[in-house]
Amino acid sequence: MASTQDFVEYVCEQAGLPGRLSAKKMFGEYALSVEGKVVALVCDNQLFVKPTAAGKQLLGSVTEAPPYPGAKPHYLASEHLEDKERLMRLFLDTAAALPMPKPKKEPKTQAKVARRPVAKRSPTSKA
Repeated sequence: MASTQDFVEYVCEQAGLPGRLSAKKMFGEYALSVEGKVVALVCDNQLFVKPTAAGKQLLGSVTEAPPYPGAKPHYLASEHLEDKERLMRLFLDTAAALPMPKPKKEPKTQAKVARRPVAKRSPTSKA
């Protein structure tokens, strides 16, 4: 089941980080980023936060679960959505604990298009 836009908007509103928190749709689910660092995923209308020592300290007891099959476990944080201050701190502390993403490589320029040689016209042919 894919996540709904309404749920993602609710999570973003609860976090109280306008202009700093963004959501990007990916394969029917969403990645949440704070100033360019992906801090959480929304999958099946549940909030999964990247695991960090800062996040665990803030949350105390955590439930870990993979956001999708084959993924590394994240902190399942859906139960903290009503605590706006804690959710904001969780996103900010997680972002502070994560490294900056690697810069994207510049796309290679397209290879020169092979051109067919233009047939030479003989001086006696009419155009």
